[in-house]
Amino acid sequence: MSLSSHFRAWNRLFLMSMNHPGQHGGHPYPRPYLEPGANPTWIGRVQPGNYQAAPGNPASLPQQNWATPPARPARRSWGTLPLLIVGTVLVLGSLLLVVPFLLGNTGIAGFIIGFLVSLIPLSIVLLTVRVIDRWEPEPPRLLWFAFTWGAAVSIAGTLLIQPLFALAAPTGSEEAFAYFMATVQAPIVEEFTKSLGLLVLILAARKYFDGPVDGVVFAFTIAAGFAFTENILYFGREIASSTDPGTDLVRIFILRGVMSPFAHAVFTGTTGLIMGFAARKWHSGYAVLAFFIGLLPAMFLHNRWNSMGQNFLVEYFAVQVPIFLVAVVGVILLRVAEGKLTRQRLLEYARAGWFTPAEVEMLATSRGRRQALRWAASRGRGGQMKAFIKGATALAFTRQRILSGRDVPGHQHDEIEHLRLIPALRAAVLQ
Repeated sequence: MSLSSHFRAWNRLFLMSMNHPGQHGGHPYPRPYLEPGANPTWIGRVQPGNYQAAPGNPASLPQQNWATPPARPARRSWGTLPLLIVGTVLVLGSLLLVVPFLLGNTGIAGFIIGFLVSLIPLSIVLLTVRVIDRWEPEPPRLLWFAFTWGAAVSIAGTLLIQPLFALAAPTGSEEAFAYFMATVQAPIVEEFTKSLGLLVLILAARKYFDGPVDGVVFAFTIAAGFAFTENILYFGREIASSTDPGTDLVRIFILRGVMSPFAHAVFTGTTGLIMGFAARKWHSGYAVLAFFIGLLPAMFLHNRWNSMGQNFLVEYFAVQVPIFLVAVVGVILLRVAEGKLTRQRLLEYARAGWFTPAEVEMLATSRGRRQALRWAASRGRGGQMKAFIKGATALAFTRQRILSGRDVPGHQHDEIEHLRLIPALRAAVLQ
């Protein structure tokens, strides 16, 4: 079937569905029951007692008479504004410490060259984050918070805590001191300061940090920021102190920019993954506990990386490359699970009359989305189709938050608002 005929069929199916609304009629919140397939993946399981059937779609969509969104709590919600204000203050204060430290170690020329060269591995990691985050994108303002936390706040925290470990380091030889700082101090302090940003996000931006994919995305972004600033230091220092800066810069760039651009991302990603699973419980206590548990594998992996010595290449290919491949497979599995979760939640809305089965297949599969975007682009409706896909995905994940059993009235309010927009988003594509 061609793309045009496929979407003509989609249009006909949708129009038919408006004449035959879903099984729940127009009642906004029918009696809960656990539908078959309601637990589609290991990242989207719900307790039967928390299950809420999807609100029904009335035959004529008279929006003003349809359903009144459940009332939010009386107190005013400031959203993520306080987080962003506090984050901005912390970043500006941290830069007052970090920038002089970098300039003191690299000089102006080293700083500029190190900054420019560091953009290469940074771009690789951030492009990877974008691919991982493409299914249900996080708000750019929170990704910016995560990046600046890693690039400034966690670096400043490391600089402040480092001297305490230096007091406990062995002083028998310079080599023993350096080994202690690299294998004990760095894993503990750096992973703590990076992951502290994850803890802030999960407590202050709970609505957007509610699963393992979110945890990985935020963790990778924080780690990308940290590695970016650290690379400025390493690259710039080679320019400032080496007798052969060109050769030494190439050597350190191959090590950090080619062989290990994802090292920090994998370390901190384990913490983000564990915290993301805990986020499914929607309880602050679980989040804090997951923070401390998640630090352990991150610190261990960081220690193993920094402990590689004379047999570096052997350990790199025998240990570090397999760890990276496991991380890649894990991310792929998370993305697959995310798609299955989206499909199941949209099927529940389809049974309530909001989508056709054809639409669900289009919206909840990578292949369907690609076909839809190509078809829409051929009609000059690419942007509208992106908005429709984004709106449906946001609706599916809002429903998952409702089924978590936490802040149900607030999330039902969001659900109603999303459902009000779906017909208009669809119409913009089909007009």
